[in-house]
Amino acid sequence: MVHVLSSRTLLRPTDPERSRAFYGEQLSLAVYREFGTGPERGTVYFLGGGFLEVSGRAQTPPSPAVQLWLQVEDVSAAHEELLGKGVEIVRPPVREPWGLVEMWISDPDGTRIVLVEVPAEHPLRYRPGI
Repeated sequence: MVHVLSSRTLLRPTDPERSRAFYGEQLSLAVYREFGTGPERGTVYFLGGGFLEVSGRAQTPPSPAVQLWLQVEDVSAAHEELLGKGVEIVRPPVREPWGLVEMWISDPDGTRIVLVEVPAEHPLRYRPGI
């Protein structure tokens, strides 16, 4: 069996500086570590229970199939904060039929980021009888 000790999502942006400004300044993600030098250096950000590494450079943006799912405490507060920082909101917060409140944004390369609030009564937080 593979015993996973840590994990991270790797993004190879088309413009690393622009992506670092987005994730570090606009989303205010905390930096876990940085490595290398120059414009293609790596920056690893905390993502709750995981990490996001932005490093290297790609010639083309990632596939639209690549998406990030980030749980936040209050998606409405995140919406207001990100609007104030000039982040383009692809879709404002909406309570989905499955009970989660989701808002969609995208990074500078078009990678969709779903910001999710899990309401207190949602089964992801509480399962009756267990």
